[in-house]
Amino acid sequence: MDEAGGKPPGKRERNRQETHERIVTVGLKLFVEKGFEETTLDEIAQTAGIARRTLFSYFESKDDILSSSYGSGFSQALGPAIREESPDQAPIAAARSCLMKLASRYETPDSLAVDKLLRSSPALRARKSGSFDAMACSMLEAMENVWPAPDRRDELRLTATVAIGVLKLALEDWRKSEAERPLSEFIDRAFRLLKASLRLD
Repeated sequence: MDEAGGKPPGKRERNRQETHERIVTVGLKLFVEKGFEETTLDEIAQTAGIARRTLFSYFESKDDILSSSYGSGFSQALGPAIREESPDQAPIAAARSCLMKLASRYETPDSLAVDKLLRSSPALRARKSGSFDAMACSMLEAMENVWPAPDRRDELRLTATVAIGVLKLALEDWRKSEAERPLSEFIDRAFRLLKASLRLD
């Protein structure tokens, strides 16, 4: 549904969404089958049944396609989710709330496949690390909209960095457990450990 008018998206928007999803699905399939470096944008476009120039109207690079696959749009959803949070709470509480709400996006076969792919080579592990940096920037930008006072920027920057660090550790523990329990439980545990560790003298 369209949030502004309460109307479903039109045919043109539906077509764009379908094309976007098809590119991501095809790209991930080829990355897994052939390898990330070995797959070309031309192959992705051809397999998706679109022109190369059409692909570039959705994604600028293979990295963008891979990032869109990881977490089933988690990174893209993070900023809007933060902006929906109430400013009458601590930023770290808002961060925890958003990460808990969005956790299930990682619990899909595609996200697990991308995670495995991103751990398959040093270059892809570096890309994965970069995706967490991008999440922290996205969270910070959104937090600055919710708490715009200039004198809070350092607090918000620290909060975003710590929150995404918590997510990263929770994801590692969740993966090591072979996803035996929901990711949200690992995120909750990581935030409780963080709270306990901050009992400073």
